Amino acid sequence: MSIIQNPILTGFNPDPSICRAGEDYYIAVSTFEWFPGVGLYHSKDLKHWRLVSRPLDRLSQLNMLGNPDSGGIWAPQLSYSDGRFWLIYTDIKVTEGQWKDGHNYLVTCDVIDGEWSEPIYLNSSGFDPSLFHDDDGKKYLVNMLWDHRVGKHNFYGIVLQEYSHQEQKLTGTAEIIFKGTDVKLTEAPHLYKINGYYFLLTAEGGTRYDHQATIARSKSLKGPYEVHPENPLLTSMLYPRNPLQKAGHASIVKMHTEEWFLVHLIGRPLPRGEHPLLSPRGFCPLGRETAIQRLEWKNDWPYVVGGNQPSVEIEGPKVAEVQWEKDVPEKDEFDSEKLNLHFQTLRIPLGEDTLSLKDNPGHLRLYGRESLTSKFTQAFVARRWQHFNFSAETKVAFKPETFQQSAGIVNYYNTQNWTALQITWDEEKGRILGLTACDHFTFTQPLHGKEIIIPEHVEYVYLRVQIRTNRYQYFYSFDGEQWLEIPDVFDSYKLSDDYIQSGGFFTGAFVGMQCQDTSGQRIYADFDYFLYKEEDQG
Repeated sequence: MSIIQNPILTGFNPDPSICRAGEDYYIAVSTFEWFPGVGLYHSKDLKHWRLVSRPLDRLSQLNMLGNPDSGGIWAPQLSYSDGRFWLIYTDIKVTEGQWKDGHNYLVTCDVIDGEWSEPIYLNSSGFDPSLFHDDDGKKYLVNMLWDHRVGKHNFYGIVLQEYSHQEQKLTGTAEIIFKGTDVKLTEAPHLYKINGYYFLLTAEGGTRYDHQATIARSKSLKGPYEVHPENPLLTSMLYPRNPLQKAGHASIVKMHTEEWFLVHLIGRPLPRGEHPLLSPRGFCPLGRETAIQRLEWKNDWPYVVGGNQPSVEIEGPKVAEVQWEKDVPEKDEFDSEKLNLHFQTLRIPLGEDTLSLKDNPGHLRLYGRESLTSKFTQAFVARRWQHFNFSAETKVAFKPETFQQSAGIVNYYNTQNWTALQITWDEEKGRILGLTACDHFTFTQPLHGKEIIIPEHVEYVYLRVQIRTNRYQYFYSFDGEQWLEIPDVFDSYKLSDDYIQSGGFFTGAFVGMQCQDTSGQRIYADFDYFLYKEEDQG
């Protein structure tokens, strides 16, 4: 029996929904404003996972143009029934104020990595929708119901309504089946039928440090539901020294070996040094990740093995380990006609007039578009931070003619929080390397007056960032051999959910390549490769 180390999906892989198809296991995770939408992972042994699909890959399925930061895809749910996969998702259009405007959809596919269907619109009454396939063939949608009324608690309860796939719409009456516990903020519903009971698994307490998984059961689909006698099923709230914090937003799977497991969201805070344990509890630049726990049954109730807090390692299932080849090379040379699945763009797909792997073969060509503060069209291609210690590097050819044109390497949380080392133009110095930082929409240029002049004969500039747990720093080279450091050092915690407007956001840090041209000329930059390499702390 193997040992599984948590988390199983590192770096911004939140809200996991697990399902089984035969002896294969799949997890769907949220992607928020990053396109393509949803990440689907595949495993044979629950230990080794690979990213196999981003199913929402065209505008007819998902158009997030103008969506707010941390809007977009919230909490997708994946199920397998009737010989096909079913994927339910929310597209959140408004996050601030009294409303959470969002729309819920269904897509299907016969194979996990195939072309998914056009979306079927379901409702807009609240987020975290989930589809339940009952034994009698009927299907039901559950979601949390949002209450915008002043003086009311926003999380009104969990609502259930039958879904007719033949008619491709919800039918009958929507009914509240569960109001949650006094922890409140009841969301993320998943329904299961086990041993004659309907089990309703929800998340409560918000998705930060008070997060928990709450479970209730009933003999009737519509309730009433009684809460687990030792609820919560899982939480880190009471265990501030557990390295896996924020535990909650879970889903359950029964393996073909008759073993039961629970996947759930966690966050791993940076080390706090001399700071108090709880004030604040921590910052998680890797975002919210996915972990797994073993379940056992007592008196027809599930319990997490080892107690109701997450374990850093667990006993794996009674199956042979199946390791995958790396799903992405450490160094991407851009020799394919498609970006690898770990790369994403913001809000929309980028057409060939903005992103091309063909215009200069062996390069990613980006035609300059809007700034990193735009919620519309950025020429920005990035991937998640997945480790506390890593380096990322690229090689770029770029010939700006005005200060409004820039291209380089970016570390990004959202439109209000990022840093960038870029080639740009100065009227007196010509081509230069400049540094820009954006901290809650406060802008600084740390190299102002000390910008690095790029020699005229240099075509390609090499750019690198090194992340060392709590800090990160930029480097550059004109020949790829002699690297020079930029003296400014940045704090990793500023690219975390917990830092952004007191923790009201949901993604994680990204690193990638951007080309900007606010003059409107759409000048291009050619990126020869992109390297992401995990490193030991040294």
